[in-house]
Amino acid sequence: MYKSLRVFCALSSLFAASTAHAENWPARLIKATIPFGAGSAADVVPRLVFERLGAELGQSIVVENRAGAGGALGSALVAKAEPDGYSILAQSSALAIAPAIFPSATFDATRDLASVLMIGSSANVMIVPNARPWKTIQDFIADAKAKPGSISFGSVGIGSAVHISTEKFRFAAGIEATHVPYRAGPEVIADIIGGRIDLYFCPLATALPLIRDGQVRALVVSTAKRVPDLPDVPTPLEIGLKDADSVIWFGVFVPAKTPRDIVEKLHAAGDKVLTDPAMQASLKKLGIEPMPMKPAEMDDLVKRETAANFELIKAAGIKP
Repeated sequence: MYKSLRVFCALSSLFAASTAHAENWPARLIKATIPFGAGSAADVVPRLVFERLGAELGQSIVVENRAGAGGALGSALVAKAEPDGYSILAQSSALAIAPAIFPSATFDATRDLASVLMIGSSANVMIVPNARPWKTIQDFIADAKAKPGSISFGSVGIGSAVHISTEKFRFAAGIEATHVPYRAGPEVIADIIGGRIDLYFCPLATALPLIRDGQVRALVVSTAKRVPDLPDVPTPLEIGLKDADSVIWFGVFVPAKTPRDIVEKLHAAGDKVLTDPAMQASLKKLGIEPMPMKPAEMDDLVKRETAANFELIKAAGIKP
């Protein structure tokens, strides 16, 4: 009887503590880590959401960029942080890529991080310098096959989502290309415009102004369907490439042991922000499409994509 009473009291205390977490949180500013360079889509998109999310929660969200290792560096910092709801991570599809690229990484996203909020998804667009002769994606593929090893492509780091989008397309098209990793998107853009590299699978939000201003040429989108903002740009399937399509998603995560009531409260606040018409319009301008998911559904997505990326990276021979 006394043992049962002690167990009951212990469970009651845990329940009371859990309830107190949500009631008192957030009591101070929240630190958000973005594991990519400033100015990239993986930086711009969550910053837009965090500004409104902080106001919704009644606390400031301070953002810090910690780029490196395809997003693994900053992600590891959050994975190892105190699971109290004051350390959050803004990540992209790269989260499901890093384990296959960096097997010695000091964290496991499927074990050490918990999903909170899916911000949305975006197409990548293959852009090339105006100085190159390719007018269509078919021109590009034919030239790349005729001159093996002559093509270079940029990314925001080994294992980043744009890197894997390119590798997936390259592997499906049967072409060779040299990867040139950069620390941030603006650096890649500068070298594309300057003609120092040949192509970049650029997030739609970043690519659109460059395409509309005539600074670069768009040859193909990464998605299974055409993008409304680029109605004349074909998809991989339309040019006969199967399993070459991909999207980049953006989401928010916390350390795995963060109390579930805090996770749910953060998700609810984020969901309110994302469903606001003004926010939806702002994200639409950045090329972000809604991708509503509950935290458990996001966890499943990360697990599925991690497994799929292991197969792709092994088949394509991608190494850090």
